[in-house]
Amino acid sequence: MAMKRNASGSGSLRKRVRTIQGVEYTYWEGTVSVGHDSATGKLIRKTISGKTQKEVRQKMQDVISDVNHRKYQDPSKSTVAEWMSEWLETYCKNKVKPLTYQSYEAIIKNHIAGTIGAVRLQDVTGADVQRVYNAMVENGKSGKTVKNVAAVMHKAFSMACKQHKISFNPVDASELPSSTKREITPLLDNEIPVFLQAIDDSPFRNAYALCLFAGLREGECLGLNWDDVDFQKGTITVRQQLQKDKKAARYYIMDTTKSGKPRTIKPPPICFDYLRDEQTKQLSNRLRAGKAWDNPDNLVFTDALGKHLIPMTFYRHFKKIVTEIGRPDARPHDLRHTAATIALSMGADIKSVQDLLGHATASFTLDVYAHATDRMKQDTADRVQNYYDNLLIAK
Repeated sequence: MAMKRNASGSGSLRKRVRTIQGVEYTYWEGTVSVGHDSATGKLIRKTISGKTQKEVRQKMQDVISDVNHRKYQDPSKSTVAEWMSEWLETYCKNKVKPLTYQSYEAIIKNHIAGTIGAVRLQDVTGADVQRVYNAMVENGKSGKTVKNVAAVMHKAFSMACKQHKISFNPVDASELPSSTKREITPLLDNEIPVFLQAIDDSPFRNAYALCLFAGLREGECLGLNWDDVDFQKGTITVRQQLQKDKKAARYYIMDTTKSGKPRTIKPPPICFDYLRDEQTKQLSNRLRAGKAWDNPDNLVFTDALGKHLIPMTFYRHFKKIVTEIGRPDARPHDLRHTAATIALSMGADIKSVQDLLGHATASFTLDVYAHATDRMKQDTADRVQNYYDNLLIAK
């Protein structure tokens, strides 16, 4: 039997009486509205029960307060792994670059799912997130990799907060482990002429030189379009990259750079000497290939038939060259570091170097090339000291 009672406050209370195995039990039951079903638009009601009317009323008021302050989470058995999968499919797919999506997917599979994937989403804590970090450190992962994983977790859990699935972001209750930043290794002044001589017979000579003198990323260089090279103005507009779709095992041209914005740079004139040489070589290849020529993206760097270059081949050939000249530690990206370091050492201001490299902020450029800016500070101090020394001697 049931007897309805009106109570102060929102919602309604009912006194319930149930008989189980001949024993009569009395309890109170209340219902409150907690929102609307996103699919049907129907009102969602939550049922709350307790031994006394006062207890149930307090629980109802707590729920109503959480709903009004957008803190209410409907009890769910959904796990971290299930939410990460939903986040990827609903909030990332078709909204981030394919390469970014694949990196998120790999991070979740390799570092998150196996450690805290089975934890109920509403139960996940800062300590759980810390376990992910600790496991990565124990497995020898770099500080940069740990930060990347932390960033993905923070994004996924932030969306869970927005959807009122959890009340706070557990990543905010964790601490990234201390890590040593990898030191960049640009080519030294005496190594640059040796490198340029070593690449002279390489089929990738002009591409390597452009990375060195213009500070392009590997993907930006291999995705460069002839329409974006202005020989008359001496400028290059960087607006796309050559990237690999790991799932489809193919390459594609991505029409945005890493920052998502095109940039127009004015590199030293020597860059255009190498570009003119590549233009001549490509014209010769095109004449030889005839109808077999196929360069629909009008790429600057192609093979003999107009196809894009293979980044892995580009990389392996580079490693062979730098090993032969005694710099086996160098990577293609270190050519970009070399361009930045030289520009800074020649007195270029940080904003100009930031624009050249396409960094989001000048502070990031300062952080990456702190070694070069430290040397600039010392040079400035030495020049100022020399000024005062000469001034004092003149007196």
